Amino acid sequence: MNRIYLDHAATSPVHPQVINKLIETMEHTYGNPSSIHATGREARKQLDVARERLAKSIGAKDQDIIVTSGGTEADNLAIFGTAFARKKEGSHIITSQIEHHAVLTACEKLEKDGYEVTYLPVNEQGRVSVEAVKQALRDDTILVTIMLGNNEVGTIQPIQEIGELLKEHKATFHTDAVQAYGLLQISVDELQVDLLSVSSHKINGPKGIGYLYQRKGTKLSPQFWGGQQERKRRAGTENVPGILAFAEAVSIAQQTIEEKRDLYSQFKKEMVSIWEQFEIDFKINGEIQFTLPHIVNVSFAGTDVESLLVNLDMAGISVSSGSACTAGSINPSHVLVAMYGENASELRNSIRFSFGYGVTVEEVKEAATLTANVVKRLVK
Repeated sequence: MNRIYLDHAATSPVHPQVINKLIETMEHTYGNPSSIHATGREARKQLDVARERLAKSIGAKDQDIIVTSGGTEADNLAIFGTAFARKKEGSHIITSQIEHHAVLTACEKLEKDGYEVTYLPVNEQGRVSVEAVKQALRDDTILVTIMLGNNEVGTIQPIQEIGELLKEHKATFHTDAVQAYGLLQISVDELQVDLLSVSSHKINGPKGIGYLYQRKGTKLSPQFWGGQQERKRRAGTENVPGILAFAEAVSIAQQTIEEKRDLYSQFKKEMVSIWEQFEIDFKINGEIQFTLPHIVNVSFAGTDVESLLVNLDMAGISVSSGSACTAGSINPSHVLVAMYGENASELRNSIRFSFGYGVTVEEVKEAATLTANVVKRLVK
């Protein structure tokens, strides 16, 4: 059986060019960038070039980039780093109910430590209201953290509008761009964010590497202590192979943004067309035209998510019911709860399909057909 992998929002296969870069670097660029000898200087030189490529992808400067072990660490550094650096200025934080758990659990930890967190609701499309952010702002608000694109339903948030709103407020503005990076053109100046998190493994790079963008002058308390790496903001010997491979993945992703958008739009249309032909009862969660190009979250009426996942897996289709970080949990998706309420049927019958490198139109058509057959069988 040839498996069809449609869970790229959870993680993506490493691009062959990235694998080659990773191997090449591990073989030949093994020096410690902090060493002053020639081997170390060569590693530093390549590291600096890679950092420039990472920064350029979001319209930033190389000194604004703090390399991390991935999106979770980047989110944690943004949230805890801001909270601790600004604790004398206030203790109020604003976020949304649909954030990734790397943000939500960090905020919950801060609540236990005496900070106050406002969790903004979303509408049925999974979108935060700019007016709600405005109403929640207080004099003691030190951080607003709202994701750019949701990882479960793909809804794109009004980050630029929120950034405009916060120009007149002292709060630090952070966005988790992990799911949107490499699929949307991102400019930190246009978005007007102070902090932005991304991860390598979502864009066909290696796992265990990511970065946090920090605008110059934005207060941030380090969370790792040791050496003076990352301009004293994140201690630890740099993962040179991972960083160079990540930069390679970023270059590929940036060059193919428009191509991917058009291709994934076609994928969505093909799936919807096939499901309509089979006359199954389904609904797209979120407005398909206002979501990330690679994600389509679908509610299939009369089905159960666990049975759907098992049957689709047996049919050779790898998909998920939402966030991979809650895999194995029987709890409903917190994103769908925020969108529809605790008793909504969508909580029990929704599946996320997500596209990426290597997926073909033929595979998408086959997956849609197999899904329709599974749904028809389960609904009977």
